[in-house]
Amino acid sequence: MKASTYWKVVTVDREEFLERFLDLLSTSGVRYCLIGGLAVNAYAEPVVSLDLDVIVDPTQIDGVATTLAQRYVVRRFAHTINVSAPDSDVRVQLQTDPRYLAFLPHASAREVLGIMLPVARLEDVFQGKIWAALDPTRRRSKRQKDLADIARLLEAHPDLQDRVPAEILARLV
Repeated sequence: MKASTYWKVVTVDREEFLERFLDLLSTSGVRYCLIGGLAVNAYAEPVVSLDLDVIVDPTQIDGVATTLAQRYVVRRFAHTINVSAPDSDVRVQLQTDPRYLAFLPHASAREVLGIMLPVARLEDVFQGKIWAALDPTRRRSKRQKDLADIARLLEAHPDLQDRVPAEILARLV
């Protein structure tokens, strides 16, 4: 079974939400890249996630959100615009935290669970995971997943070790 088929089965994406979302970005010429746990999969052993964390060119994000709201459920939060579809477990999170904007120009096409997608460079994905793990407003379970993602990246890229704050190193098992 191909990785992309497995991902589709696990995410119960009966209405092809992921494909339609990615197609919208592509056909609209939207500059974007993956930055979250699925981006980690481009640099370490893959793990399936229901969340697709994306940074979108800030000049295009409102248009993307408006277009998505015509077909999907769109909710705005402090630092994300969350998009979901009734017949899919996939959750798209458009990141609006300005710290992530610097990741966009350095993104490149990489394979993520069998699909070629623009992904933030390794150092940027790693930095994003550090920010997320240190964010006290995130749910504890999410911060634990961020720690696991940091550990996966460190196993695959031990040269990143010197970039990890002592506070996070102490929490890694």
